[in-house]
Amino acid sequence: MYLKSALVASILATATAFAPSNIHVAQRAATATISSNTALNVAIDTSDIKNGLTVEIDGEPYKVLNFSIMKQARGAAKTTIKFKNLKRGNTLENTYRSGEKFQTAMIEKKPHIFSYNDESGNYFYMDSETFEEVMVEANLMEDVAKWIDEGMEVNLIFFKGQVIEVAVPSTYVYEIVETEPSLKGNTANAHTKPAVLSSGATVTIPGFIEQGSKIKVDTGKAEYLERA
Repeated sequence: MYLKSALVASILATATAFAPSNIHVAQRAATATISSNTALNVAIDTSDIKNGLTVEIDGEPYKVLNFSIMKQARGAAKTTIKFKNLKRGNTLENTYRSGEKFQTAMIEKKPHIFSYNDESGNYFYMDSETFEEVMVEANLMEDVAKWIDEGMEVNLIFFKGQVIEVAVPSTYVYEIVETEPSLKGNTANAHTKPAVLSSGATVTIPGFIEQGSKIKVDTGKAEYLERA
């Protein structure tokens, strides 16, 4: 009886030793989460270039705005790329031989909730996980400020610990705060009119939609999608 009990205890101890602990499982889950929100620093070439890709040039982050490929009768094709420096805001356009190498920028994307903005145009966001406040300077908000709505969750893009970009949702529901009165009996999309959204942006909407309505908007194209 004693030998049987000892054998069972030995088997249970062995199984416990090889079973993954909750701590290890949590660590792996956390690592997976970090990986999904982090772009690693890897080597690429001109064939990997695409709009929106962020590369590191001379130690600074540059985002690809657009590119074009020029095929030549003789020799390799050339790729002309227009970049935006995400720290300074200036643009850069260069032409590269096919196969030239680049280094992707190691960036980290973190969800933050918009809190408020001050008189200087700086915006303040709260980290959705740590609840710490992060200030984003006015120059980084120029392209997206009109889409920021009260309580909106955005992604702050970090490069070497510094915010370099604010990414708003690709689609978002806004309230119409100002527009012309709708025309009676007009239910078609033929008639359109401008509308000011709760964030301050202006989009074109169908004539039958009234002030106070909520609509879904494509923020990238600045286009009305549908009523919400």
